Amino acid sequence: MIDGIRAITFDFGNTLVPFPAGPMASVVNRTAEMAAGLAGCTPEEFARAWGEERLRQFAEDVPEGREADMDVRVARVMARLRGRSAPSLGERWDDAAVRGYSDPAEVRAILDTYAEAFVRDTPVPPAVGPMLERLAGHCPLAVISNWPLGLSIDRFLEEAGWWRHLAAVVVSQRVGAVKPRPEIFEAAARELGLASGPAILHVGDDLGADVAGAHGVGWRAAWVRVKPEDSPLPVAPPAPTARPDITIDSILELEAALGLPGTGPPG
Repeated sequence: MIDGIRAITFDFGNTLVPFPAGPMASVVNRTAEMAAGLAGCTPEEFARAWGEERLRQFAEDVPEGREADMDVRVARVMARLRGRSAPSLGERWDDAAVRGYSDPAEVRAILDTYAEAFVRDTPVPPAVGPMLERLAGHCPLAVISNWPLGLSIDRFLEEAGWWRHLAAVVVSQRVGAVKPRPEIFEAAARELGLASGPAILHVGDDLGADVAGAHGVGWRAAWVRVKPEDSPLPVAPPAPTARPDITIDSILELEAALGLPGTGPPG
C-alpha cells in the first residue's frame, strides 16, 4: 500500500500521543496556579471558570466547525474573575468588550504557562520518534490537529525531537476550522504541495473527525482504534458510515499495515 502514498498526515492527540485525564488536569492546575495571582483569585476559582468556559466554547464553536481558541477562553475567564457576569445559557459573550478586562501581555503569559506545563506533563512516547524517522524516508509527513493552542503542539514537537521529521504542522486554531471540515485538510495539502486525493493517507483516532474528514476530501484514512478510556479530548459526532481503509490498534502498527519491509506488530 505504501507504493501509492505520497504523503502521510497524523492526528496529534490520542494518535501520536495518548492523552489520559490525569496529565491534562495537571496542565490546567499548573496554569491556574500561575494565573490566579494575576486574576486575584484562588487556583480553584480559576480552574472552575476555565472548565465552564471550555464547555461553553465546545457547545458554541465546535458545531459550527470552529476551534475553541484558548486565547479567547483566557480573556473570558479573566473577565469573569474581574467582575463581568457570564452570559446566560443560550447567550454569547461580547468578546470585544471582554478583551478590556485583561492586558494582552497577561493573556500571553497565561498561554505561555499552559504551553510550558503541557510539554512538562505530557510524556513523549519513546517509539514514535523512530517510527516517524523511518516513515519520513518514504514520503513527507505532517500533523493535522484539532487543538485550541498551536503553541503547545509546536513546543511539544520541538522538545520531543519530532519536528525534523515533519514537512508541515497544521493546527485548527491557526486555520480557523476543525476536522472534519475540509478547510483544515486542504490547508495541509497545500503545505505538502499536493492535490487532495488518495495519494494522501491521514491517520487518526476519531472516526468522525479523522476518517470521515479525510474521505470527504478524497484522501485515504487509517483509524487508530484504541485510546485512553478516560481521555478528556472531545470527539466529533458519530460517523456510522465511516469505513477506514486501515484499522490498527496502535500507531506503532502502521508500518506493518502499510506493508513496509522489515516491520511487524510491536513486541
